[in-house]
Amino acid sequence: QLQLVESGGDLVQSGGSLRLSCVGSGVSLEPYAIGWFRQAPGKERVEVSCISQYGERTKYVDSVKGRFTISRDNAKNTAYLQMNSLRPEDTAVYSCAIDPIGTMCSTMDYWGKGTLVTVSS
Repeated sequence: QLQLVESGGDLVQSGGSLRLSCVGSGVSLEPYAIGWFRQAPGKERVEVSCISQYGERTKYVDSVKGRFTISRDNAKNTAYLQMNSLRPEDTAVYSCAIDPIGTMCSTMDYWGKGTLVTVSS
């Protein structure tokens, strides 16, 4: 069974950078688009970014465009989220998940438990 484990979250100052990793085990991630989502305290979970099977397509929520970059390494069964120019409003638990039916992250499954990113002002 597929399991996803996120890592890389930390406390960072505004303007700083972090790279999150999402490692899959049990099943190859190659057939699936992978998405990063975040949930801030008291708010609903929202999609941050999505990457297609081989990385040829990506999409980002407007608030992170130009600052975050999603990538994947299928040989390592891992997806990444490079986050630059972090802002306090980026503070959230970041989770990854796969899109099992090819909707470019409109339908997700197999969620990881998340990693906490805290950005101080």
